[in-house]
Amino acid sequence: MKMVYNINNVLRGMFIYASGDTIAALIANEFLVSRMIGMIIIGAAIYSFEIPNYFAWIDKTAPRSASFSGGLKRTLLAILYFNPLWITRHVFFIALFSLNNSLMGWDLFRIGLISFTANLPVSFTANFFIQNKIQYGRRFTASAVFSAVMAVYYSLSGVIFK
Repeated sequence: MKMVYNINNVLRGMFIYASGDTIAALIANEFLVSRMIGMIIIGAAIYSFEIPNYFAWIDKTAPRSASFSGGLKRTLLAILYFNPLWITRHVFFIALFSLNNSLMGWDLFRIGLISFTANLPVSFTANFFIQNKIQYGRRFTASAVFSAVMAVYYSLSGVIFK
């Protein structure tokens, strides 16, 4: 499988993830330039590489199907990626770039697990739509926009589920 990493995805990841997290930081009154720059870097360097390639793998592993079971498989594979560890890592990046050492530690996994569980009905519905109704070339953008909205939730999870 050929890996995808291009300037369009880098720019999308950079701006969409950073904007969602910046909104969350502003709502929580936790805005820091270091956090915004960190999320720009993470969106551009990590998420813009990982997510499109994982979505391409889903397409190869579970080709689009008109059947409900085929759509369910694609959705479950997406949720497998955006799991409690992914959320934990995301909250870790937020804590790291916020210079918040008090949030660092194993409690981040508890926050990721609770956040994932509480969000599962919304995440399942959104990922079903993204994986089964949106063509591959637009899926990263759709997922990034959904993730930007969820970044508000994930960011606030560190505050809500402390």
